[in-house]
Amino acid sequence: MHILVTNDDGVLAPGLLALTHAMREIADKVTVLAPDRNWSASGHVKTLHRPLRIIEVELEDGSLAWATDGAPSDCVALAQLGFITEKIDLVVSGINPNANIGHDVTYSGTVTAAMEAAIGGIPGVAVSLDKPDKLSGPVDFSGASRAAQRVVQWLSQQNGLPAEMILSVNVPYGPAENFQGYMITRQGLRIYRDELVRRVDPAGRPYYWIGGQAPTAIDEPGTDYGALAAGYVSVTPIQLNLTSNRTRDWLEERQFVTSLDL
Repeated sequence: MHILVTNDDGVLAPGLLALTHAMREIADKVTVLAPDRNWSASGHVKTLHRPLRIIEVELEDGSLAWATDGAPSDCVALAQLGFITEKIDLVVSGINPNANIGHDVTYSGTVTAAMEAAIGGIPGVAVSLDKPDKLSGPVDFSGASRAAQRVVQWLSQQNGLPAEMILSVNVPYGPAENFQGYMITRQGLRIYRDELVRRVDPAGRPYYWIGGQAPTAIDEPGTDYGALAAGYVSVTPIQLNLTSNRTRDWLEERQFVTSLDL
């Protein structure tokens, strides 16, 4: 099995190295192609307006990886389109040091890298760690690394995922022996507390930050956040087809097209 590892925190992020080590233990080959800088909350990007550069870099353990000035989804596209000549069987993105739950998946470069894999017909897995907000010191990725291994090993036995599907894996903080188990979940409700911060530069011109407090979420059973709060690894299947069949039926019941066809 050949695994492509990427992330949205940058090629030198400790979470990527932890994930790379975990994948090397179970894969025949692991290739790392990741952004050369942090792309957190970048969403699903496709760079078309400028050329992309790729360089070889050395990770902290001395192994070699590829870094590009493109986004996480660009990393996957570059690999799929031929920069990586060997067939890729699976894309694993992470380990993000913060959870990606609810609507986070639309912002997350970690998750959208896995989505780019699915667009190209390759199974994609995004791995995120529910790190405490006020944690000081090094981040412990051991539990998330172990969870990523377990999920990928299971997928290899199933020969991948259904078409246009990815798995978003969110892991409680701490060692794997503290997990309550694994839970198949749905997206929960993220509560954003964003605020617009207006400031003035030395020339008297206004500029803006999107600030505010860290987001919270609704603790509801069966959701990604609910699973994390209960100590479970959350595994959320996400589909790329965003069509709302419920709303489509609602429009048809109200004769939407007939009403507009004047």
